[in-house]
Amino acid sequence: MINDTLNNTSKLQSALIIAEASLSALPNDTPYQKFEMRFKEWGFEKGWGDTAERVMETVRSLSEVLQAPDPDNLEKFFSKIPMIFNIVIFSPHGYFGQSDVLGLPDTGGQVVYILDQVKALEEELLLRGKQQGINVKPQILVVTRLIPDAKGTNCNQEVEPINGTKYSKILRMPFRTENGVLRQWVSRFDIYPYLENFVQDATAKILDHMEGKPDLIIGNYTDGNLVASLMASKLGITQGTIAHALEKTKYEDSDLKWKELEPKYHFSCQFMADTIAMNATDFIITSTYQEIAGSKDRPGQYESHAAFTLPGLCRVVSGINVFDPKFNIASPGADQSVYFPYYEKERRFKQFYSAIDELLYNKTDNEEHIGYLADKKKPIIFSMARVDVVKNLTGLTEWYGKNPRLRNLVNLVIVGGFFDPNKSKDREEMAEIKKMHALIETYQLKGQFRWIAAQTDRQRNGELYRCIADTKGAFVQPALYEAFGLTVIEAMNCGLPTFATNQGGPAEIIMDGVSGFHVDPTNGDESSNKIADFFEKCSLDSEYWNKYSTEGLKRINECYTWKIYANKVLNMGCIYSFWRQLNKDQKLAKQRYIQMLYNLQFRNSVSRFPRSQSRLQR
Repeated sequence: MINDTLNNTSKLQSALIIAEASLSALPNDTPYQKFEMRFKEWGFEKGWGDTAERVMETVRSLSEVLQAPDPDNLEKFFSKIPMIFNIVIFSPHGYFGQSDVLGLPDTGGQVVYILDQVKALEEELLLRGKQQGINVKPQILVVTRLIPDAKGTNCNQEVEPINGTKYSKILRMPFRTENGVLRQWVSRFDIYPYLENFVQDATAKILDHMEGKPDLIIGNYTDGNLVASLMASKLGITQGTIAHALEKTKYEDSDLKWKELEPKYHFSCQFMADTIAMNATDFIITSTYQEIAGSKDRPGQYESHAAFTLPGLCRVVSGINVFDPKFNIASPGADQSVYFPYYEKERRFKQFYSAIDELLYNKTDNEEHIGYLADKKKPIIFSMARVDVVKNLTGLTEWYGKNPRLRNLVNLVIVGGFFDPNKSKDREEMAEIKKMHALIETYQLKGQFRWIAAQTDRQRNGELYRCIADTKGAFVQPALYEAFGLTVIEAMNCGLPTFATNQGGPAEIIMDGVSGFHVDPTNGDESSNKIADFFEKCSLDSEYWNKYSTEGLKRINECYTWKIYANKVLNMGCIYSFWRQLNKDQKLAKQRYIQMLYNLQFRNSVSRFPRSQSRLQR
């Protein structure tokens, strides 16, 4: 942005004064091309803005930084200059695709989050490039695992353009072992032995695709964050991490009971990988404050890594400092072209009406739905999630089954998983499926309960939320713990009054009693009565339901949109790239310690790991 004539600070400051005086005489909308030659004579190149007004704003911003370099001025300046063009986003586990994947093992909200994130980031990069007066084609690569046995999805396709973007793609790399390529899906808990080869292969392919280094790497979940840390360290690139869900807080006393849980979850690898990644990264993106520091009743996800012990293995005495300025809150939104209010009739996806009516009310059991709703006039309470212990769909079903008052007021619809436990390869999901069938029989729910298999069509899911709203129903998110709660955002975007767990992110998304309601997942009686009270009030006051529908939408539009998110994340990438350069020596010393932890502790745990040797492709 400056040329060789401005080779010291005093010359730069003088040139800024001259530029500001000259620009102030021009109309605000004067195109950059009109004064480009004069600007170059003063020592400036492209990138300051596309109009006189924007160039003036950037010039003034830099002048303020040079005079008073406080954090606000720095962030304001770095948000205006072109620093980030190419981004890599890692998400190795599960079936990462754009269609027919939601509901498959380890495949849910994170996939939706990343695809929406990419669209928002590209849109913001293109806008910034235009406003900065430069013609660039930003590249975003989502790097995930290539699965040869792809179950009818595109997960066996190496490169896939991302719908709704111009320059963003999914890049898939297989899990390679000394015996060949692993063909089948692997649980997120069993993924660690494959990550080192994966990052080596991915790094070479990324450099080839981008024709150089990316400007920013973002990891997702434990595996993606570890892989991002390894690549960022190797290439010297700014790194951000997104936990989505740190497993340590999901399972009570999981550190102390690690040996007992190790065969199923391999927490010795996971907790070390999380600790390594959160310390190696330049900045951490969280969705809520609770994710960092918790609440008065529960420690935060990151706070729980400050000090912990894995008996017989290691003791962590300073795992993370939750007051570190690397922590940031940037809450995601929902795709508002898919999730929009139920009353916007002209925008609704009418092509799905008959299919959704069949999905909700057809009385014949089949592979897509079981159970039936005898009274179609009743409102519907609705939940959609993976079928696992933490998501607690079986808990919601039990609350409903035990509460006759609630059963008289509403029907219950659950969307998630398979009906046949033998179709699942996830141990936890299989147990929960069996439990769900037992609850249906125990409480004789037929006629009031509908179980719909996991749905993969996002547009139809968006219309499903709105069809539930048409019944004057509500969305319930009963998780034992939820790091953020994307389905809560989706439901509120569609105008559905929402009840969500008070454990985790939804407690911040919803203002209890104002824009929705909190429920205690550990107290089913209290929670089910709270839902029943709401519907009793709705039956007495027709405006009561509308009030919470409207307030929920208002809350979303004020705080939870992808536009706000993309602006924050790109600002983080710029400012932390600056601090990374400023603190090189300190960063290098920390990296040496992290590398020691990785080699001596994490690798040692991985070496004891039982690897899947079935169905290898040489």
